[in-house]
Amino acid sequence: MLSNLFLLPGLLAGALLTAPATAPTPASSAEANLANIKLPAGFRIAYFAQNVGGARELALGPDGTVYVGSKEQGKVYALPDRNRDGKADAVITLASGLNNPNGVAVRQGSLYVAEINRILRYDNIATNLQKPPRPVVVYNKLPTEEWHGWRYIAFGPDGQLYVPVGAPCNTCLPTKPIFGTINRMKPDGTGFQNFAVGVRNTVGFDWHPVTKEMWFTDNGRDQLGDDLPADELNRAPRAGLHFGFPYYFAGDVPDPDFGKGKSAASYQKPARKLGAHVAALGMKFYTGKQFPAQYRNQIFIPEHGSWNRSSKSGYRISLVKLDPTGKQALSYETFAEGWLIGQQSWGRPVCLLVLADGSLLVSDDQSDAVFRIWYAG
Repeated sequence: MLSNLFLLPGLLAGALLTAPATAPTPASSAEANLANIKLPAGFRIAYFAQNVGGARELALGPDGTVYVGSKEQGKVYALPDRNRDGKADAVITLASGLNNPNGVAVRQGSLYVAEINRILRYDNIATNLQKPPRPVVVYNKLPTEEWHGWRYIAFGPDGQLYVPVGAPCNTCLPTKPIFGTINRMKPDGTGFQNFAVGVRNTVGFDWHPVTKEMWFTDNGRDQLGDDLPADELNRAPRAGLHFGFPYYFAGDVPDPDFGKGKSAASYQKPARKLGAHVAALGMKFYTGKQFPAQYRNQIFIPEHGSWNRSSKSGYRISLVKLDPTGKQALSYETFAEGWLIGQQSWGRPVCLLVLADGSLLVSDDQSDAVFRIWYAG
């Protein structure tokens, strides 16, 4: 599916803002837009960086530099914050002309970049921001189909690089075994193997800080109406599980064409149903210590927002709270909203990143920005 989303809360460069009494009109300035964001008491939001064209996945270097992928812009950016003041010193274009380089990840000083069809590696990147080295091609056998072709990448607790391959359709029987999967490989690109199947389109996953189990978002199919099916938050405690696509969605919605004669019991049910068409993307466990204790090891999900729902949904950051074991999702609620004003959006959250100081970054590919959320008490 293309993209679906929800809402968010608000603040500005250091001063906590309160929600307006009436629905605000769409604002023209960046500061006025940001003032629409509503957050829980004690939280603030400000711009970490602006003019980051089509900002998508975020990754953190060991020196604190933030790396940002993009889609149609074909660019990869670096956002250094050397004085640690909570704002990027500059927006540096590391690469351009790439094939939708949505995904970025950092390992041992190297920046990995995922295009639709291949994965690149830029070595010693932190010391070469102004003149990046020529990239090494790590893997070049990914499908070239653009539909659900935006790659989200991350290194797991096992040291392997994980990369999903979405279905090249709204709903269909995959023509190649690699479609509708999450896969992993060694950092040098060898040992490519399947990890999970039946995954329509995930553009966000992370591992529980304690159990080390993978959790991921998955976008449900379109054209079953406004309220079906729900997007999914899934838990993958081991390799080899099937999460339903293209036969079942959200654990209990059979596909009208491909679900006939299939049993929902044959597939993994979601750990939590999310909103229909919200386009849940780059989720993260909160691993910092700055937020109050109730947020630690809980899941934050940016909801990019719906594109084909009669009343828009998403355009927010949601929060899923887990039980003490880290295996059961107990609740699903709004953490931040305000990117959607009435039926008009000024921003679309994509990906999250926890910084070393415990603050939370949010990328936005509509307003070309990266926000920083922190707790001021």
